[in-house]
Amino acid sequence: MECAARGFATRCVGPPTRRCGQCGAVAYCSVSHQTSHWSYHKEECERLEEQMRRVDLLNDFPFTFTEDATVQVNDHLWMILRNLMPFCPLYPVTKQLCSWTDYFEWRKIPLDSPVALLLHWPLTIYHAIQAIGMGNLTPQISDELRIHYLGPQKELGQLGVFAELQALFPGLRIRVELVGPDVPQHMDGEMISLSRYSPCMEEECKCHYSSEIPHASNESALSSAVSLQLHRGFYHDRYSDIIKDSPPPHIVIAPNAGVAAYPSWLPTIELIKEIKVLAVFTDYCEEACHLAACCIKTITGQPLSLPIELNPFRQPMAVEESPLFIPCYSNCFIFAM
Repeated sequence: MECAARGFATRCVGPPTRRCGQCGAVAYCSVSHQTSHWSYHKEECERLEEQMRRVDLLNDFPFTFTEDATVQVNDHLWMILRNLMPFCPLYPVTKQLCSWTDYFEWRKIPLDSPVALLLHWPLTIYHAIQAIGMGNLTPQISDELRIHYLGPQKELGQLGVFAELQALFPGLRIRVELVGPDVPQHMDGEMISLSRYSPCMEEECKCHYSSEIPHASNESALSSAVSLQLHRGFYHDRYSDIIKDSPPPHIVIAPNAGVAAYPSWLPTIELIKEIKVLAVFTDYCEEACHLAACCIKTITGQPLSLPIELNPFRQPMAVEESPLFIPCYSNCFIFAM
């Protein structure tokens, strides 16, 4: 936590221990910094106060895993995925999943499993498409769903989790173009195929031995394969190169975008407006989404097509060093232009 007036006034004199008495969302190192910052803060204070009232909702998760388990996920990523994320292709998703509880019950994963810390990436994609209405995309889709995924960072070390899209969108081939400046130079242009089904944990289930289960070598497996391609650079710079090898996207998804924080978003949003594609954004907190929405409206002249709403599949571990006392989570809120 840092003083809300840092950079607005004189040098901070100590830790930010003086919280705003109205919203309680920001803090200051001194009375003088609080006073000098009021002309700016008064525009956001009431809005932040409303957001603070919903803190309990942000922290509402069904999980029972321990802090030690979160360390285990970071240290043993692939073992966790293999042991805690079995998928039985005989039992595809049959109803819309609206919460982590729905998802864990469907996948028969115990609530003490911390695998949601990884799975919030593909589940956020799933929720984004459901939120804008899968019916809005269906007329455009034959057998392949094309997603342009902007600004990957931590996901670059966890690409295996996108295999879960096979289960979430059965019968479709999923092509994801991951585009961003954090893609390493040596991975620029790399193609990754995630097409192999894993058997479930039920030893007697037919998925362990049935000839009905698709394998990577036959056509049915390929029909629900997930393919990833990585592109280094900003979306507005790489878009023309990407569509040389693949048709335009059905949807653009930008996780934890920080639209208001990075000027590089301006030409990207102008491009998205020009190509007339549905674009879904997420961010760590509601205030970041509000600021992003203001930027987008200034650029496009249009209101959001999907208002800011809480993402039920946000990562269930709070982000540390937030500038606000409001808890922040990866992919916490979602909205669309």
